[in-house]
Amino acid sequence: MKAMRGWVVAAVVAILVAAAVYLTQPQQDSPEHASSSDAANGTSAAMLFSQSMGHPTDQIAGTFAPSATLSTGILFVFTPTSPFTADDAQLTVNWVRSGGVLVYASEQGDQQLDAALGVSRLGGYAPAATQSGNPVLDGVNQVAGNGFVMPLDPAAGQVPVLRTAAGLATAYMQRIGSGTAVVLADPLVLCNGFLEKLDNGRLLSDLLSLAGPGSRVGFDEYHHGLILSDFAPQAWVTTPWGAGLLWLLVAVFVGLILRGRSFGPVMKRAPDVVRSDVEWSVAVGELLRRSSARSVTLGLLASATERSVASRTGLPMQPREQFWNALWVRAPELAAELAEAENDLNRSAATESGLLSAAQRLHRLAHPVAEERHRRNLPQGPA
Repeated sequence: MKAMRGWVVAAVVAILVAAAVYLTQPQQDSPEHASSSDAANGTSAAMLFSQSMGHPTDQIAGTFAPSATLSTGILFVFTPTSPFTADDAQLTVNWVRSGGVLVYASEQGDQQLDAALGVSRLGGYAPAATQSGNPVLDGVNQVAGNGFVMPLDPAAGQVPVLRTAAGLATAYMQRIGSGTAVVLADPLVLCNGFLEKLDNGRLLSDLLSLAGPGSRVGFDEYHHGLILSDFAPQAWVTTPWGAGLLWLLVAVFVGLILRGRSFGPVMKRAPDVVRSDVEWSVAVGELLRRSSARSVTLGLLASATERSVASRTGLPMQPREQFWNALWVRAPELAAELAEAENDLNRSAATESGLLSAAQRLHRLAHPVAEERHRRNLPQGPA
């Protein structure tokens, strides 16, 4: 029973680890347009572009406090999947009023944030394959986004900056106190797969310039649920669920250690055996034979023979062309015999006997003194 309990605990830990790995992997689709996603509808490119333009850039997760995180910088809010509370919405409006710039892009909007900002949306969807800009956005003539959007209904003081071909507003800009709010009905115009189309990239650049150079830029991931940033070390102690999950993992780990059981007796490691040079040579030779590497073997033998001849005649081995030229001048007979032996290598590699004959011939050229001494030690037959 205890063993079964241990396996159950191990299975729970495996499921938790698998879930964490899945949640931290880049997703192929990001309907919430997360700044941690490299998908076509993610906004990781916007975050990287912000960093490359010299803006200190952060993902807001764990706690939602724009005034503490961004001072009076820029906050991007893309399609909240975790609804804003009334307090979150009021915090956002107060931050904008104190001088912040809010870029709020959502297809259908968030009820609390829409109410706090005074956003009104028309019912139904309208075609919006391309959207036209006005002089408020420098250099933005047309942008490409979703095929259909839910148009906005701007009130007084809400200046439309993007319109459909039918003249319906898809984005507007509004001054709130000392700050600015930019509301977009189509977040795709700022997403990864659309920034290179028409003037979408210029639109992002214009939005980043609203708060001035070097201003802090934040991407709201707090209202996208569990994301990669929530697994940062500080999240384990700054959020209740993080601290609870951390203690659970510690308890499970300690439990597995205390209840750990070995799968069998401890096996002693066999002592290392020092192999002799002969064994290594035999092993290499057998490997070459089994792989039918006769030509490779003869090539190695030929190179070794050339090095031995070079050492015996006092000639430099490299460059090889100069070595052969010098060998023909200093020892023409030896050069001729070595050249003939190397020319016959391909023909000799066809059979085992040919391989042995070629190897013996190269050995005689490489070690003529040892070969002569071997002949002298051979037993002599009857006269």
